[in-house]
Amino acid sequence: MTSATDSPSPPAPRLIATDLDGTLLRDDKTVSDRTVAVLAAAEEAGIEVFFVTGRPARWMDVVSDHVHGHGLAICANGAAVADLHADGKLVKVRPLERTIALDVVHTLRAAAPGTSFAVELATGIHYEPAYPPFHLDPGATVAVAEKLLQEETPGSGAPVLKLLAHHAELTPDDFLALARTAAGDRASFTRSSPTALLEISGPGVSKASTLALCCAERGISPAEVVAFGDMPNDVEMLNWAGTSYAMGNAHPAALAAASGRTATNSDDGVAVVIERILAERRTAGAPR
Repeated sequence: MTSATDSPSPPAPRLIATDLDGTLLRDDKTVSDRTVAVLAAAEEAGIEVFFVTGRPARWMDVVSDHVHGHGLAICANGAAVADLHADGKLVKVRPLERTIALDVVHTLRAAAPGTSFAVELATGIHYEPAYPPFHLDPGATVAVAEKLLQEETPGSGAPVLKLLAHHAELTPDDFLALARTAAGDRASFTRSSPTALLEISGPGVSKASTLALCCAERGISPAEVVAFGDMPNDVEMLNWAGTSYAMGNAHPAALAAASGRTATNSDDGVAVVIERILAERRTAGAPR
């Protein structure tokens, strides 16, 4: 792996894909003035910027002012594409089927007793009594997962974007490995929290696969994409992009997947790389 200063950037990147928490956002969940400026400069130079996050669309207010032309963001680890110019309206959904989600719930209850669950719907999150409460969602329903996933009439409920599973005793990576072994043939498992909190999506759904769909619609190849991330839920995206950077604060799995490494999120690691890309583009275009 190379650093941001000695890793070659693609000759003509057309799209930048960046995670938010632990990557673009500083630890206080703000976007620095430096980063705001360089994102605008990238868009002005004709490079699209996609925010690719595990966050639901309703938690995208931290960056909604910094989405330019297209206005789109990939949310919920690829389960949804939201139009932030239209108050987070979902324009693409890749749901987790409720029957699969129920099967995963039963499997994890048996494999890891003490697991508690939350259900992230397109309309909001709901969780079990033992699940750590979401203070940002005071209107959530609290009930057992089997009830939260039940539909009175098949097809009548809002799409399930993610199933969340929390364990109070297992380590985060051990819980992820256990869950993938027990039910990885039925759903996609990843994590982005420092706690043992798993994020479970439909089969084949990830940041990378939805980003690939969005790029294909624009005629953009992986070689023309620069990606940034810091946690296991970024690994597929870092592997897929032609050029990718793990943050200085990244999880070992993200570091192993990326082709380069940049500074930490608190030191504007994303901005460091984009500034260099723009400088190289200006130099390449300068008259000789």
